[in-house]
Amino acid sequence: MKKIIPLILLTALSACASQSGWTPVVDTSHDRHIASLNEDLSECKQMADQAADQGGTMAENGAIGAVGGAAGGALLGAIAGNAGAGAAIGAVTGTGLGLASGGIDSDQTYKRAYINCLRQRGHPVIN
Repeated sequence: MKKIIPLILLTALSACASQSGWTPVVDTSHDRHIASLNEDLSECKQMADQAADQGGTMAENGAIGAVGGAAGGALLGAIAGNAGAGAAIGAVTGTGLGLASGGIDSDQTYKRAYINCLRQRGHPVIN
C-alpha cells in the first residue's frame, strides 16, 4: 500500500501540470484580430481556469472513488478473509483513480473553454 500512495499523488499532479502548460495554437497568418491576440489569450486563459474548476472536480471524483473503492475492497477482502485491509486498499486505489479521472475531465474542460473563448473572439484556432 505504501507504494500505491506516491503513484496516486503523481497521477493527480500530472493532471494539474497538463492543464497549466497548454496553450491553443492560433493561425496568425489568417487572424483578422491579431492586434488583440495577446490580450485575448490572457483573458481566455483566466476564463478557462474558472470553467475547469479543477480542485472541485478532482476532489469530488476522488471522494467518490474512495467510497466506491472502499466498498468494493471490503467485499473482496471479506471473501479473502480480511475486510479491513481490503477496504483500505480499495479506498486508496479508488481515490487515485478518482483523482486521475477528475484531472482528465478538468483538463478537457479547460482546453475546450480556452478554444471556444478564442474562437468567439474571432481567432482561427487550430487546436
